[in-house]
Amino acid sequence: MSRRKRKFAKDARQPPAKKPKNTAAKMPPGLTTDAFSNVLARLGSGTPNLMEGTEYTLTRLSKNYQLLNTLYREHWIIRKIIDAIPEDMTRNWITITSTMEPDRIRKLEKLWRVRRVKSKILEGLKWGRLYGGAVGLIMIDGHDDMLHQPLDFDLIMPGSFKGLMILDRWSGVYPNGDLVSNIDDVEFGLPESYQVTMDAGQTLQVHHSRILRFSGRQLPYWEKIAETYWGASEVEVVFDELKKRDNTSWNIAQLIFLANLRVMKSEDLGEMLAIGDQRMQTDIYNTIQAQNWLMSNMGMHLIGKNDEFQTHQYSFSGLNDIYESFMLDIAGASQIPVTKLFGRSPAGMNATGESDMQNYYEVVQQQQESTLGPILDKLLPIMCMSEFGVIPDDLDYTFNPIRTPDDEEVAELADKKTKSIVEVYNAGLISQKIALKELKQLSDSTGMFSNISDEDIEKADESTHQGELGFGGELGYGDEIENPLGAETPYRAGLPQGDSSGFEKFKRVFDQFRRRRRNS
Repeated sequence: MSRRKRKFAKDARQPPAKKPKNTAAKMPPGLTTDAFSNVLARLGSGTPNLMEGTEYTLTRLSKNYQLLNTLYREHWIIRKIIDAIPEDMTRNWITITSTMEPDRIRKLEKLWRVRRVKSKILEGLKWGRLYGGAVGLIMIDGHDDMLHQPLDFDLIMPGSFKGLMILDRWSGVYPNGDLVSNIDDVEFGLPESYQVTMDAGQTLQVHHSRILRFSGRQLPYWEKIAETYWGASEVEVVFDELKKRDNTSWNIAQLIFLANLRVMKSEDLGEMLAIGDQRMQTDIYNTIQAQNWLMSNMGMHLIGKNDEFQTHQYSFSGLNDIYESFMLDIAGASQIPVTKLFGRSPAGMNATGESDMQNYYEVVQQQQESTLGPILDKLLPIMCMSEFGVIPDDLDYTFNPIRTPDDEEVAELADKKTKSIVEVYNAGLISQKIALKELKQLSDSTGMFSNISDEDIEKADESTHQGELGFGGELGYGDEIENPLGAETPYRAGLPQGDSSGFEKFKRVFDQFRRRRRNS
């Protein structure tokens, strides 16, 4: 055995070296060493103070069906929190942007109204926010025996779409355990089918392609599983803040009864109650009660010579600030401005509430894209197959603006946009045909120029001109020009004085004309 191998064998026979003992105090479980702590002052992590006594428990309020029903039926703030955003999401609805004929688009819009699809979707959005989940069963005539199968668009007959049936998560809808495994499916990872119990007690297995999902607030993975792949109720987010506001409001109301306290001091009341018999005590009580009932602004109050009568008024200063602070907390938790949630006017100097409402509109638009968009993407092709027998290749839609401008704002918007189109046309950058197209496109937002027909656009001139001087465009600089320095026309006075580009064009044509005359 070589010397190196013998050395390794000797080291292997030796017992392992003992590790030095850790003299530092062991940290209690759950505590970290990277947080602020001042033991003497009882401040920071791990110290005995009131802040460290705070704990947050997992309540999963969405499972408390009775509480959610009670709050929605009895509490006006919860009802408004649940209803406000869905109502604004669907108020101005959508515009179909497909190249389908106008008659077909009108038929599709009529189908919305006849089958009350808009109101059903609004109902589903509300129950999804209240309970954390709801579904809309797509009702197609003749598909009663194939609800458990994936929806085949070729089997959708003309006029077979019969609308939606909305059911919340507690009204007979339960997701099955199998999940969608097809990665190309937009509902990948969600339940593949649902068990639906009808009013007659009949239980049906419905494939997910026939179901519209209305989920509440998104949850982490394990919490989503705990909620059987539904979301969280909106009540969970605002419930603690709601309790603070309600208790404060009731306390303020209770203090109103103590706003004016009346006190009567009697010199020998204590002795009479101490040494008097039961009859004397009863007489004293009846006398005081009778005086209390008869007290008014026009009456008298009889007291002894050495007795004293005083009134004390309670001060309510500062209570309104506390109450408004809780209102702000509820508004922030629900993402709805105070002006809309509580119906209050904007507070503060020069306050208009425009910034608050703009933030709210952005929240509603985000909800439209993330919640309402997938529902319409799934429903519109089914409606087209039922109405036309075919799905247009360019089927698409846009959400109409949430805010409805008043007449003055519309007039101002139309004036600015029209002037911009006219200025671009006068500059020679676009043709008359393009200008008419732009004006007709304004009819969607301004309500003007809707009478411009497609025939008018086709007959319009496609050429462009170069400004009001009339040079350029279809006219070349080398063509014959008659009388370029003719008499001044009345239109010249109206030319903009700072239009250097028009002057340069005129100067170039004039110099060219002089050179041609000199050469001839």
